[in-house]
Amino acid sequence: MSGVKPHFIVFANEKGGTGKSTTAVHTAVALSASGRKVAAIDLDTRQRTLGRYLDNRAATIARAEIDLPMPTHETFDPAKDDNLDAQLDRLAEGADVVVVDTPGRDDPFARAAMLRADTLVTPINDSFVDLDLIGEVDAETYKIRRPSFYAELVWRSRTQRAKTHGATVDWVLLRNRLQHVEAKNMRRVGEALADLSRRVGFRIIPGLGERVIYRELFPKGLTLLDLSQLGSVGLSHIAARQELREMIAALGLPDESRTAEQARIAAMVG
Repeated sequence: MSGVKPHFIVFANEKGGTGKSTTAVHTAVALSASGRKVAAIDLDTRQRTLGRYLDNRAATIARAEIDLPMPTHETFDPAKDDNLDAQLDRLAEGADVVVVDTPGRDDPFARAAMLRADTLVTPINDSFVDLDLIGEVDAETYKIRRPSFYAELVWRSRTQRAKTHGATVDWVLLRNRLQHVEAKNMRRVGEALADLSRRVGFRIIPGLGERVIYRELFPKGLTLLDLSQLGSVGLSHIAARQELREMIAALGLPDESRTAEQARIAAMVG
């Protein structure tokens, strides 16, 4: 992908607690490990989860003197410089992929970042509480009555991007924390999402499960791709890494002509 316009992946959801930043970090690191040049930016100046996660990773690399795939990263601070477009342009120079993590709230800078998205990823938990963000559900039938405000926001953003840049946006709804056992609520949410996807135009892919390991990895900035640094690992860790691999594949990002070294790194990730 080098030598062409970088692919922008924007993680956006106005509801917090959906695993958005964790998913964004793992995506950035996974793409770095596959040989891509990745830049990441955190737009959440309050929580700074992605920025702090990658700061912790850089500190672990320096402290332990180990070589881990590491995207370049910055945190946007409008108090210092509110020219987001200029910062995104600078980060994009020489990058294959730019990963943008937005706040879990309505934010003008998040809306601006959405206009850059080639792939827009909206993580949700597998519940009607989260589904309500993008579609109003009938209490009796569990059918979608109408798209909600966020779906309309994304629609306007995609329309504006098409008009101004002549580019399409791949909107991906990421179902995080899926139950491993089939349940009635899970089926109802899935059916409602499938109905809504046809009406407003997003794809649905499985995301990351609810696992304690994600909270344990944060202080050292490690990811599921760094199992060799975790000492003893169990089958659940291996299963979680498989979830990550499947999620990255399902994003369907543009492929690249890889060198032998890049292919070797990609094989290590797998």
